[in-house]
Amino acid sequence: MRKVTIHTDGACKGNPGPGGYGVVLVCGKHRKELAAGYARTTNNRMELLAAIAALEALTEPCEVMLFSDSKYLVRAIEERWIDGWRKRGWINSSKEPVKNRDLWERLLEAMAPHRVSWHWLKGHAGHRENERCDELANAAVAGGGLRDDAGFLG
Repeated sequence: MRKVTIHTDGACKGNPGPGGYGVVLVCGKHRKELAAGYARTTNNRMELLAAIAALEALTEPCEVMLFSDSKYLVRAIEERWIDGWRKRGWINSSKEPVKNRDLWERLLEAMAPHRVSWHWLKGHAGHRENERCDELANAAVAGGGLRDDAGFLG
């Protein structure tokens, strides 16, 4: 399996508001950047969509180290919150429907062919690739031509 390092970040101007994501994928000496902006969304949705877009961009099963500054994203996977949500029919521990279910289901599908290890890192702490993802996400919001986040219910 190819080894790929992925950094992701989401941004939102207001929450909800216009948002975007940025992604940096590195495989050996190859590097790819992805970004997209959305007219109305939330920061958590952009964090999730960044990881989804990165994993969906891979064309074969890979061993992935994925870095995110979103505790929501990393903890949901690493602490197996998502397993509990699925077992309870997408109901959280507070007995309420899980927010962003559409993206959590899509993330699980995007992860399936890969071996993914999840790593949280502190955002805006000078980490080069995380800072680049933040730049990409914010540029996507500012760049116009914002997409519709069809799954956003707010």
